[in-house]
Amino acid sequence: MPVDATTRWTVSVSRDTDVAVRSFLAQRGMKKGDLSKFIEDAVKWRVLDQTMAEARAGFADMPPEDVEALANEAVAAVRQVSKSPLPKAR
Repeated sequence: MPVDATTRWTVSVSRDTDVAVRSFLAQRGMKKGDLSKFIEDAVKWRVLDQTMAEARAGFADMPPEDVEALANEAVAAVRQVSKSPLPKAR
């Protein structure tokens, strides 16, 4: 990551979490600098997990067949757009 593309965080975690994460990274041959990458990946996965949970909750009242039909329709629309030639630059 380029230095200008990063933001410094100050976070607090329990001692147990600190030891567990650092032990986990050390067991895999990772170094001190890898902690930032590990945390960034964990945060991205958590955001994705929460986003997916919210999306699932939004469709909870629909029958599974309707959700699948809606998803298939969206996939077909994206595929159609993907096949279209890109507009020429002016």
